[in-house]
Amino acid sequence: MNSFDPERNSEPPEAETQTPPGAQPVYAESPAGPAGVNPPAEAGVPARSPHLFRWRDLAILLAFYIAAALALAAALAVLGIRPEALQESTTATVAVVAISQTLHSGAMLAFLYLMVRSRSTAPFWPALGWRALPDAAPRATLAARYLLTGAGLAIVIQIASHYLGTESAVPMEELFRNRSSVLMMMALGILVAPVMEETLFRGCIYPVVARTFGIPAGIFLTGALFGLSHWLQLAGAWRQVVLLIAVGIFLTYIRARAQTVAASYLVHLGYNTLLFVVFYFATGGLRNFPSP
Repeated sequence: MNSFDPERNSEPPEAETQTPPGAQPVYAESPAGPAGVNPPAEAGVPARSPHLFRWRDLAILLAFYIAAALALAAALAVLGIRPEALQESTTATVAVVAISQTLHSGAMLAFLYLMVRSRSTAPFWPALGWRALPDAAPRATLAARYLLTGAGLAIVIQIASHYLGTESAVPMEELFRNRSSVLMMMALGILVAPVMEETLFRGCIYPVVARTFGIPAGIFLTGALFGLSHWLQLAGAWRQVVLLIAVGIFLTYIRARAQTVAASYLVHLGYNTLLFVVFYFATGGLRNFPSP
């Protein structure tokens, strides 16, 4: 990680806000400075750079998130797929959830692409914080470390959950009652959720919050928002929500420390993967499911 340079916090001259014709944009992430010091502009580009997300962009993104969810619900209603009908089949419920979540995530990524392209020619993924891992070690080795860190985090959270206790009758548990539904949830939790959640929380939300309130507050607030976003999914099971807030804070810390969303994604991927692997072996290869 680069050392903190307070001069990078100063507003650059107006003449430096334009990228020379033919030049490639620079995406050197600003380092995490001391507590209380607001970080410089995301990705080391001038503060006026048009590709940086701001609060109004987050408001627009939230509005589209809600609109896309409502549009999917309306589409399901038109197709005659209603919640009361899905209660008769766990597999059908999970299939609808998995397809809906995948379509919603695709719509969000498409909208983000249009937002970035409408204001800049900056490469899409780097503009959202997805950059190469630091080269302090071989990147394959570093990627493996992040994956193992995520697996270790999952073990710690499961131990904490054991001592905290968990509320009963969490609706999500009903989606893990047969082999086909679990396989679909695995695909959703490993292939879709880490990419989408890291892009939204660590790629879009964290930089805006950190530039406004400073890096420590950005890490905490983004992590808290990540945990609270699962409140409805967990039916208000506050112990699980608190644990997910801790997970969110840790993921955001990794993103800030490594200066790339790729790092927090790998930790998130390792976390989710281990949870599903443990569930797989705990159920005898998805053959022996716990009773409702």
